[in-house]
Amino acid sequence: MNTAAEAEQNLREARVCDQSDPLKSFRAGFYFPKNPDGTDKLYFCGNSLGLQHESVKDAVEEVMASWKTLAVDGHFRGERPWMKYHEGLREGQAMLTGAEPIEIVTMNSLTVNLHLAMVSFYRPQGRRQRILIEKQSFPSDRYAVESQIRFHGLDPADCLVELKPPDGERLIDDNQVEDYLRQHGDTVALVLWPGVQYASGQVFDLQRIAEAARQAGACVGFDLAHSMGNMPVRLSDSGCDFAAWCTYKYLNSGPGAIAGMYVNARHSGRMDLPRLHGWYGNDPSTRFRMGTEFTPADGADAWKISNPPVLAMAPLHASLEVFKKAGFSRLREKSTAMTGWLADTVESQLSGVLDIITPSQAHRRGCQLSLRVRAGRESGRALFEYLDAHGVVPDWREPDVVRVAPVPLYNRFEDCARLVGLIRAWTDSAGSAP
Repeated sequence: MNTAAEAEQNLREARVCDQSDPLKSFRAGFYFPKNPDGTDKLYFCGNSLGLQHESVKDAVEEVMASWKTLAVDGHFRGERPWMKYHEGLREGQAMLTGAEPIEIVTMNSLTVNLHLAMVSFYRPQGRRQRILIEKQSFPSDRYAVESQIRFHGLDPADCLVELKPPDGERLIDDNQVEDYLRQHGDTVALVLWPGVQYASGQVFDLQRIAEAARQAGACVGFDLAHSMGNMPVRLSDSGCDFAAWCTYKYLNSGPGAIAGMYVNARHSGRMDLPRLHGWYGNDPSTRFRMGTEFTPADGADAWKISNPPVLAMAPLHASLEVFKKAGFSRLREKSTAMTGWLADTVESQLSGVLDIITPSQAHRRGCQLSLRVRAGRESGRALFEYLDAHGVVPDWREPDVVRVAPVPLYNRFEDCARLVGLIRAWTDSAGSAP
């Protein structure tokens, strides 16, 4: 089959899938960046920044109206009083993370929340001083971990352990984490691991990692930046101590949006646990007595420090309502089918050009596919720039990865078919084929 006929066949198949998609109506609620001719760009960058939903404007304007008409009384009056605004964000995030609502708090940004969690759960003593992370961790996570080690007067060269994939491979096996903890667990104070690896798109088995950490006597926390709103997670069942995430990727809450944090309920009310205190972490029933003694709020709220930024919470409120209407199980079902269709098409039609780094098994990947051009980094960069110039929004991660993420809330199978067609056009164009 020639290239043009293959592209038409792909489009026909994709459109059949789109016609039977029970979630197809949700796309119309999102704003897409536009091409010069006014058509929508092919947006595959929801793993970096999700699109804006039309309901965000109303959510923000509701807060603005309360501020305008009620001023300080907006803390206690109006449709959603600000003093309890964060409570309306618990249930939706708890559903997405397999947690109890009391274990969820919305505050700060991801790395700040990781720091606050490590104050409590990285407590080096005796031989147990190490933090175990992955070698290819997101830089912010590594910076945070290294600085926490130095904060305790320790040397990262001795206390920071980074597991890397076997030579010649791009993925870390869950067995490697278990093996390290089985052999060296008595030296590990904390395991900090991602739910989804940002560059490869690999999904880790958090249940296994948490169990291995607990058996080794170490605390364990998860960075869910690329899991939240993408993959189902069962934090409470895992028994992990904490987790943190951002909400501007798959939760579509806007650039630099407010983040979330989970703290296992078994730590609720603990006064023996080191923690940085602030007024909003105090028990709300005694907060306004203005006393000098800190009494922690129930659950994860004890880790709050400052007055929550309600305007920043409004987009997340709107987003969680969209997720509630769509149903996360249906979103995951579509994601599995759509990303699987894209992966199968790439492998059958572009295997001589691209390697897919992301695992092939559906349970080991979410929306994201990480692609590598076989000819090397320069050709990979050329493909990225070609796609960008032809109305596609992917993203590039050094050293050689083009990431594309078909998000089930707003992407279509047809988007995936058009992406494959453009990659074929690039390979066929003079001077661009690897």
